[in-house]
Amino acid sequence: MTIKISVLNSLLPGIIAGVISVTMWQLEGWKALENLAYNTLFQIRDGGILLSPEWDERVAVIAIDETSLQEYGRFPWRRDRYAQLLQALSVSPPAVIGFDILFAEESPEDSQFADAMFAKGNVVLARVWDDKGKPLPIVPNLVEAAAAQGHILHKPDTDGISRQATLFVREIPSLGAAMLQVYNNSNQIPVSDRSVEFQPVLLNWVGKTQSLPTYSFVDVVAGRFPKNAFAGKFVLVGITATASDPLLTPLNQNPPTAGVYIHAAVIDNLLNNRLLSTVPKWGTVLLLLLVGPVSSRLFSTQGSKGRIAITFLLLIVWYAIALLLFTFANVWISIAAPIGTMVLSGVILQLREQQEKQQLMSLFEKYMAPETASLIWQRKTEIFHKGELKAQEMVATVLFMDIRGFTTISEKLTPRELLIWLNEYLDAMSDCIMNNGGVIDKYIGDAIMAVFGIPFPHTKPEEIQQDALNAIAASLAMHERLQQLNEHLLAQNKPKIEFGIGIHTGLIIAGSVGGSRRLNYSVLGDTVNIAARLEAMNKDVKEGNPYRLLVTGETYGYVRDRYYARPVKNLQLRGRERETLICAILGKK
Repeated sequence: MTIKISVLNSLLPGIIAGVISVTMWQLEGWKALENLAYNTLFQIRDGGILLSPEWDERVAVIAIDETSLQEYGRFPWRRDRYAQLLQALSVSPPAVIGFDILFAEESPEDSQFADAMFAKGNVVLARVWDDKGKPLPIVPNLVEAAAAQGHILHKPDTDGISRQATLFVREIPSLGAAMLQVYNNSNQIPVSDRSVEFQPVLLNWVGKTQSLPTYSFVDVVAGRFPKNAFAGKFVLVGITATASDPLLTPLNQNPPTAGVYIHAAVIDNLLNNRLLSTVPKWGTVLLLLLVGPVSSRLFSTQGSKGRIAITFLLLIVWYAIALLLFTFANVWISIAAPIGTMVLSGVILQLREQQEKQQLMSLFEKYMAPETASLIWQRKTEIFHKGELKAQEMVATVLFMDIRGFTTISEKLTPRELLIWLNEYLDAMSDCIMNNGGVIDKYIGDAIMAVFGIPFPHTKPEEIQQDALNAIAASLAMHERLQQLNEHLLAQNKPKIEFGIGIHTGLIIAGSVGGSRRLNYSVLGDTVNIAARLEAMNKDVKEGNPYRLLVTGETYGYVRDRYYARPVKNLQLRGRERETLICAILGKK
């Protein structure tokens, strides 16, 4: 009967959860949930709960939209349309112009477009590679006229949402990064950490793309735009017509937005140094290895409701920390993995406790009612200490019973028949005891020792009285059950059974008894000895003892309002100055 309740034991489920979580994190097992958490951070921030950033006013988009397609016809257009666009922008000259359009085939109007680009001196063209890594061609004279080229590659996550951008691919900057290079007249781009240039960077989507200034291509060519709409700005030209170049972002999913806006996000983030940064890998690993044991330790001190409350509290606190870091420091910390680790540590702890509970219940249910065994589990911290049931002094009622003439009967049966006969009897009597709140302390051959009032001390008089009443009720139930059992035994030509019962209420000491390798929960004290002595007296008290049930005056004092009794004798017990009254129970009042 050992349950190891220690700090290390309470930390173990969390340690296991931490190791599992780290493994999942390294294998991207948390990625789907992390992506979902990433989305919600943007959505909460954009909802206005916290200060929400806005798109940099220096970024604008000229859209090849449905209206422009209706005006100029199906895409691709003649190249002089772009020359007209550049000419129209002369009244509000941008700082840099980037085309998110691939000009792969020559056309008769290329020279007009090239001349217009050369005159501007700040136009960046798009570049891309095929599936085999071979660069797709761009019209040579357009390349010569452009100030720079920028790649337009981006790889959405598995859920289709674009969260990252790569600033350089094969030494070629992205379209947005190239536009900043032209603006700064430098090959460098404004990032605080140069190591990110050739690695995917996390985009900080500052708002829905609808809030970014966007003008129709056809309107710009016609001069229908505010005077300073593009002056000194980073202007992107791209297709926004439905289904032409769809882009999913945390804030634009249904419907999607257009691909040109990912370059706007890159420019915005680089201009304001607000690309999202993350915690180093070792930091996340350390975090997960700490979260598990800490959570497990907290959970081990609580019941189911407390654990649920702690989980929700920790979830809210951690999410709040993540949201604050995200909003005010542009730092994205892992959310799903730590929260998942908390939950996992709780689940492992719960599973382990369920296993321990089943072991304890399977052990104790042999000696007491399931309700009592369940109560022991619920209040285990009150009675267990260092893996043992701690010693407690309490008032309880002890019942001793055994079979009259057992030796004579055993000589008439084979060993196998004797065991079957005895177990049938013990099983029936044990049910009566446990059904009335008693605990089977031990079986001693044909004898049963049971205790009413353990394992939790009863200190109130009414509780002690109820224990005595339960012991008497169990005895009468056993007498009735024995009559039925004897009818069954006689029908099978088996010996009938008679028993004697002795009951005493008094002080006992309950706790773990035995050596270090084997312990039993048992009770000790004079109360046990007195009950055993009363049980033995039954063979001498046959008259006026219909139930073969003898109790002491102490026990009868608790039940006298419910049962009739006949005084049998006063007995001088060793260690007592006064004689003890012995009574035979006659029946209910």
